[in-house]
Amino acid sequence: MFIGIDHGTTAMRFAGGGATFKIPRREATGFTIRDLAQICPNNDISEIEGVAITYSMGDNFSTIQPVERLENRGLISREGAGEHTGGGTRVFDVIRESGIPAIAIPGLHRGSPTDIRFKVYSHQASPEKIGIAYEVMRHLGPDCIICDISSNTVSLLVQNGRIVGGFDACVFAPGKVHGALDLDAIRMIDKGKITANDAFLTAGVAHTLTEDEQIPALSMFAAMECAALALLAPHALVALCGSLASAVCPLVTELLGSTPFILDEWAASNGLAAIAHDVYVKGAPDILGIKVEL
Repeated sequence: MFIGIDHGTTAMRFAGGGATFKIPRREATGFTIRDLAQICPNNDISEIEGVAITYSMGDNFSTIQPVERLENRGLISREGAGEHTGGGTRVFDVIRESGIPAIAIPGLHRGSPTDIRFKVYSHQASPEKIGIAYEVMRHLGPDCIICDISSNTVSLLVQNGRIVGGFDACVFAPGKVHGALDLDAIRMIDKGKITANDAFLTAGVAHTLTEDEQIPALSMFAAMECAALALLAPHALVALCGSLASAVCPLVTELLGSTPFILDEWAASNGLAAIAHDVYVKGAPDILGIKVEL
């Protein structure tokens, strides 16, 4: 069997063989390899043939490769937009030291094989979005737009089975908790009243709007990201993923004039498990245009 591990914003999610489980990131600091037994046949981890794992932003490499080959777990730096709890680090290190074949999935950044125009920004998406895109493509085919909406919002375009580019959480649409830095945030940072990372962590609609305003705003910006990506692929089908996908779907449907496909919080880990299978069993030379180097 093959397992996918999603380093999400709030939890580590594990999928394989049709089974799933998750661990809140702070609790994942106690992760052991035996935890994987709960999704293995007969609780036997020897059944695991391969793992695909993601870690943080994945911005220090641009090809899919074995975890032991990475420097600094595939990061340029731990500094940046996000909350650091230690859970993801623990899971990555346990998998790397387990002896189980494991590949790391990179994020999308200026070194990635995306459309050059998206590289005006240094980062387009974290690695788990590759897993989501792979899972969506299995359902919708080679031309699709993926909008993942939860603590933050990230959207990607896949065309002819290859990732064209995307909008990261720091750039465009807000999420529930995180979002892009606006004028007020820049002023607060310049005055030394808040760090840039803290500003990012408090720029989502939960911090800026009343409760009844939040879903309409999330829906509008999610639809705008989808519509923007549709300029490059007018016939691409749209998928909404993440914990808020169902909540925003009615208004996104109204704004786009079509009903998106919905996937739940397990899209990334399921997609990563499929990637592990296709790399180790089928010998896939690339995944969504991202080169595999074993």
